[in-house]
Amino acid sequence: MPKNRESSRLARVLIVGALSLFVLASASCGASMEWGDIRDGSLYLLPKQAGSARLSWKAAWQADANREQIHLTDGAGRLLERLDIRPEQTRGEQVFALTPGKADYRLGIPGYSFRAYRVTHDAAVAAQFEPAKVHFSIDAPRNAEFYFRVAAGAKATLNGKHHGGVNALRIMRLSDASALRLDLREHAQYSSFDSLPLPTSRRDEIWRLNLEGSGKAAFWLDGADNLFAQKPEHLHPLTRLPGRAALTLREDSPGATPRLGVGLPYTLWPESGFASLDALDLQAAGFYSFVDVLSRQPEREIGFRRQYNQRFGIGLDLTLLSKTGRKPVLAADQQTLTGVDAWLADSIRLNSGGLHYLAFADEPNLNYPDYDSFEKYFAVILRHVRANAAARAAGVRIAAPASSRFGGGPFREDAGRRRGASWTEKLLQRHGDDIDAIVWHEWMLRDLFSTRRYRDDIQAAARLVGLDAKGRPRKALLINQTNISSGASVSPYQQDTHFAALWWVSVAINASGDGLLDMLNWFLVADDADHPKGMLRNQGSRFELRPVALAQQFMRRHWLPWVQRLENDAFEVDALAMRDGRRHSLLGVNKSARVQQVSLAGAAALCRSGAKLEFFAPDSRVRAAHLNCKNDAARFDLPGETLFALTWEEA
Repeated sequence: MPKNRESSRLARVLIVGALSLFVLASASCGASMEWGDIRDGSLYLLPKQAGSARLSWKAAWQADANREQIHLTDGAGRLLERLDIRPEQTRGEQVFALTPGKADYRLGIPGYSFRAYRVTHDAAVAAQFEPAKVHFSIDAPRNAEFYFRVAAGAKATLNGKHHGGVNALRIMRLSDASALRLDLREHAQYSSFDSLPLPTSRRDEIWRLNLEGSGKAAFWLDGADNLFAQKPEHLHPLTRLPGRAALTLREDSPGATPRLGVGLPYTLWPESGFASLDALDLQAAGFYSFVDVLSRQPEREIGFRRQYNQRFGIGLDLTLLSKTGRKPVLAADQQTLTGVDAWLADSIRLNSGGLHYLAFADEPNLNYPDYDSFEKYFAVILRHVRANAAARAAGVRIAAPASSRFGGGPFREDAGRRRGASWTEKLLQRHGDDIDAIVWHEWMLRDLFSTRRYRDDIQAAARLVGLDAKGRPRKALLINQTNISSGASVSPYQQDTHFAALWWVSVAINASGDGLLDMLNWFLVADDADHPKGMLRNQGSRFELRPVALAQQFMRRHWLPWVQRLENDAFEVDALAMRDGRRHSLLGVNKSARVQQVSLAGAAALCRSGAKLEFFAPDSRVRAAHLNCKNDAARFDLPGETLFALTWEEA
């Protein structure tokens, strides 16, 4: 045995030595370049000659619980490759062919990523990395080095955030060796970061950036192209060719559109905010019910439940059982049962019509010690609720399990044993006859080009519950909470800007296209102390509509009850066709910065009906737009990062 171990050790030394010689030889002749470990960002590639890029990955954290998608698009935004990585693929690689052209390829590695990605490409490829802002983008080796460009006259800032790894950014201007340093401090709020104003210049300037320390790194530019290269000569403005989106409308309808809502607070809504809440035109809502409060004050919640139902017209809602402070782990004890009885009594007393779903726990796969302990608690509460026939007559229904994410696992250790779909399947196997709906929360799909994964999960949930003779899910499907980020891990570049408007409308479109989902709720309606990500910004006694709230308002004006089937060949444009009798609506979003040439075919009588086209622009203003319409075929140019709504009515 000692001899065999020594032979193995010698073999490993020889292999490592050979690999080291290969790397040194490659570096000396400039044969290839490498980027790693990327966790969130885009790599733009402009080859001068035919070549390739090799993508490889390894597990970073909880990879075995989560699938991922990587996208490669060409210079016009056409999808060339979509790499679907299954949870069990914790390591792997893929080679992409590249051909020379006038515009950059984009290799998108969306965050939050559970894998660390490396990209190796020919040295003849001019490569630039666009990092995420605030969220960490790479796991950096010690003293990593990059270059960036600031245009003449630009007032730019270099920004960074401490994530426990890289602790300072050092830069030097190549033209005169001027040096600056930005120390990265730890901040109590995730959304806070450090900034360094850069001196303006009468000419374009190139700066060298060195990262101090190693590990998780977040660095980015404002006021300049947020692009970083490994060689100064690789820096160049991105060329974005116009894109194309060919849409074809079909006559059939796969089902209804979901009702759109928000998470509402545990209190009456103040009169000073009525206009703001009215502007959202809510169809659904999510609530918490604190069993420790209800066990002491049995009618504590009936006031706000009545107000939201009667004053704001919300007839579909879901309540999560919890304790004060959203303490999520409940026991099937007397306090919980008393609180449940009080909630059921309120529901019977309200008798408001509509459906009122009750989920017995808040993200049990994240919070409970294990599945068995949750299932035992669930079974007791289920029997208790089912015994109340008057509550069911008043519209009370059971939703389970309110998991943290569906297709993947929650953000904690041992996520592989806690996937939302797995816990849901187990509950259905044992209690399926008594469960009316399955519900989950979806977080951390922060990339605009990853929102189609909502559709994937909804289709998977429909397969799990099965379809009836009409092709409808046998259980209602509900997404009770969703947001760009979970908890307080928010970026103001996303939550406070037009980005959130694009993201929310894109999510709604992708969640609705198959007519399978019943409810889709943004979380939260307004900021609270720990979650600065409401649709409404809380300004003390008044509320201010964020861009996402204005987008919600725009979307609801064009939201119709039935989905109409639509074919869409574009990757960067999402669209949803809807109808209500003779009324038709086509809602869409251009997620890229490029102009898209959109065409619509199959819309009978569109051009004879006086169709109306509106754009929701990055400044959150709605403008009438020109529609080129002839022989029931419509065409229009859709500006970058813009929502659109095309409406018409048959004679």
